[in-house]
Amino acid sequence: MIRNLTLAAVAAALLCPTVHAQQAATSASRSQQQTGAVSDPLFASAAAIGGLTEVALSQLGAQKATDPELKEFSQRMIQEHTRMNQELATLASQKQIPVPTAVDPRAQFCVQSLSGLSGEKFDACYAKAQLIVHMDSVAMFEAEAERGQDPDMKALAAKSLPHIQEHLATVKPIAMRYEQQHPSTGHATPKKTQ
Repeated sequence: MIRNLTLAAVAAALLCPTVHAQQAATSASRSQQQTGAVSDPLFASAAAIGGLTEVALSQLGAQKATDPELKEFSQRMIQEHTRMNQELATLASQKQIPVPTAVDPRAQFCVQSLSGLSGEKFDACYAKAQLIVHMDSVAMFEAEAERGQDPDMKALAAKSLPHIQEHLATVKPIAMRYEQQHPSTGHATPKKTQ
């Protein structure tokens, strides 16, 4: 019973940032749902968190990666995502859209989990984390570029999208190489008991 309550409390704590963001965008998104549009403030918030996460992960990768490709990739991500984060923050400020200035608990947990690893295990997990973050970012920036309402926010997303797609194209083969060398058990199916 106590374990179930603890798990429920942890789940609620992890969902709080998501629920808050959803509530903040509810009124804007109701009318947008009918047109297939996306919420510009919600995009700005999510993109800011994604960009901050990217820089935090990349700083860790620059310190701990042993794979030269990942080390070089990390340095490049720090530079490019810092620039993109500044552009987003400037535009959001002009539009009076508040954006987060710190990573969310999910990203903090990811960075903390990775920081406890070293060597090839770090490289494999780090490459996978970069792959996931960039896949998420590509989907987010595509949606805004195609269906955002604010022309300036759409233009920013469209301008940034090719860079993020290129980042994804760079990290994907690295992550796949590690996955082939050491397949994760995350997709394993449980054994049937008879």
